[in-house]
Amino acid sequence: MGFLGLGEPSLGTLIIFLGAWINRDFTTPTPRSSQLPYEPLMEDVGSEMALDSPTAEDGSLALPSSSARRRLWRHRELSLLGFKKTIQTPNTAVFQTRILSRVLVRFPFIMEIIYWALIYGVYQFGRGQLAIRFVDQSIDSACRHALAVIRLEQRLHIFWELSIQQFFLRHPPWMWWINRIYSFVHLPATITFLVGLYYFAITRNRSNPDRQDRAAGPELYESRRRALALCNLFAFCVFSSWPCMPPRLLGDSESPGELGELARTFHFVDTIHTRDGAVSVFNTRKWTNQLAAMPSLHFGYSLLVGVSIMRLPLAHAARTYRVSMPPPFRRSNAYWNVRVPSLPKLICTVVGLLYPTLILVAIVATANHFILDAVVGALICWLALRWNGVLKNLLPIEDYLFWCLRIHKPVPDPSVQGVHSDYKT
Repeated sequence: MGFLGLGEPSLGTLIIFLGAWINRDFTTPTPRSSQLPYEPLMEDVGSEMALDSPTAEDGSLALPSSSARRRLWRHRELSLLGFKKTIQTPNTAVFQTRILSRVLVRFPFIMEIIYWALIYGVYQFGRGQLAIRFVDQSIDSACRHALAVIRLEQRLHIFWELSIQQFFLRHPPWMWWINRIYSFVHLPATITFLVGLYYFAITRNRSNPDRQDRAAGPELYESRRRALALCNLFAFCVFSSWPCMPPRLLGDSESPGELGELARTFHFVDTIHTRDGAVSVFNTRKWTNQLAAMPSLHFGYSLLVGVSIMRLPLAHAARTYRVSMPPPFRRSNAYWNVRVPSLPKLICTVVGLLYPTLILVAIVATANHFILDAVVGALICWLALRWNGVLKNLLPIEDYLFWCLRIHKPVPDPSVQGVHSDYKT
């Protein structure tokens, strides 16, 4: 496996914790009991809440006022297929003076680490369970599906995988780099994108509460995070119900009869799992579901990242210049108005185009995916971007979970940049 095989998760972990430090928040004061618009939770009454006037004139415990009751709840909107309903959930702001809540106020990116640890852990566990339960019938079915993909690509005249791989095999230095791009770039690049987008959409706005650009607010980051999570869900549904063998395994197919013979005639080469390859801990055959070629999350992730980078709402995306027209072209107007993208916008456009293109070449040249795998990955990316708002319906569950844990998670308010929605009712 080599150093880089373990270096990829190590690098990803380092980027995550650097992200927590880069996106730390020292602009929001740590909440104290004296700063709250209501009394904190009374420890000696269990789950009962303290009151604005905790005792009556005779010294007995008073009942909560209507305003105190309202502060105990927050409104969440459920929305699905046009149906909308507003419900009340516990307002965890009453726990914001506790030590864990203060840590989250100072280092809000820790919540992103928790989210992705859960998402990635559940996803990898599901893939691992599928890999354990695969039997000979599943392998034959995956081989049959792979051959069906090849037949469809041949009808569409896009069966270029063999030609692309042979081209890189004739250029070993290029193949060396392509192997490492496939194995060691995908995860660190995605994490770096999330860290950078969090800084762009949330962290840098904390010190500028008068910012009017709502397109660059917290919703920009949260929608992309939700979309990446949905990509995992959609992909899992596809490859768990329709396993597909990657091209590199067709040559090793042990399927009997004409099916196996046809699979072995294509002569794809597994360039990753060789002595000169680039095996990462995440693509070892022992721990990875080898029959999950359809769809390609490598390309789906990279396309979502690339599109998001290209569409970043920069302050000065382009500038207009008046260019004098030469005499032969002059008519009523002697000038052209030429829009030239700014340098940051140009860099974002180049990176946004180059990154998914490079990943597409890598997944095909290493024979890990078919071209149609990338197409389905792109479709999943589009669906996830379009429907990611459905995950907001899980926020009530999150509220009750944090209420049970006695922890408050400060949420940036998109309508008031730089202010946490701790006191919303």
